Amino acid sequence: MRILILGYGRANPVVLEEIEPFVQIHDCGLADYRQILDQQHRLLKDRQQDNIKNTVLIVEHPAVITLGARQSRNKLLLSPEDLAHRHIDVVNVRRGGGSTAHNPGQLVFYPILNLQQLGLGISEYIRTLEVIGTELLQHLDVRCSARKGFPGLWVGTKKIASIGVRVSKFTTYHGMAINVRNDLSIFDLIVPCGLENVQMTSVQKETGKRHSMNPIKKRLAKLLVSHFSLEKQ
Repeated sequence: MRILILGYGRANPVVLEEIEPFVQIHDCGLADYRQILDQQHRLLKDRQQDNIKNTVLIVEHPAVITLGARQSRNKLLLSPEDLAHRHIDVVNVRRGGGSTAHNPGQLVFYPILNLQQLGLGISEYIRTLEVIGTELLQHLDVRCSARKGFPGLWVGTKKIASIGVRVSKFTTYHGMAINVRNDLSIFDLIVPCGLENVQMTSVQKETGKRHSMNPIKKRLAKLLVSHFSLEKQ
């Protein structure tokens, strides 16, 4: 089995590790949210037409707040103008869920997968994302759990990972964000996922350890292949 991790869109792409590309994994480094959103849309169309294999983008974003399809769960505590003064972009997207935030040190991944080919329904797919996140966090000495009706992962009452996905013609886009070592104060500017009084946490906050992101990306890539490889079907 080979995992292919490429520097997507970089001037000098670096192959971090190679594994048979039943799923192609692209490390996008630190990349603008709107740029990666456009890339997702292009990959979505290509996957729907079966021009590419199942693909996952792994990325960190500069500070950005995104608003989901559920308007009642999109809650900003500052105006977009005030956020712009803080150099925080605000982007409306059509994924599930409500307002969330991304910034460097948060591990984000966007699977572009044909669920029909994988034999997965939407609920099963979301549960699989939660399992992948749980296994990754266990490797980082963080024990977490899923909560019925609240997609994502929790450390007790604190939220450490968020999920917001969309499916079009059996093909997924958008994805999951896991707080590793990011500045959590960005979440003070919103009501995360529209849930009042939710406290956000991270691997660094829970363990006191500041991990390097590249080994975590490699571990995530192996988990993604393990759970989404057609070899398992």
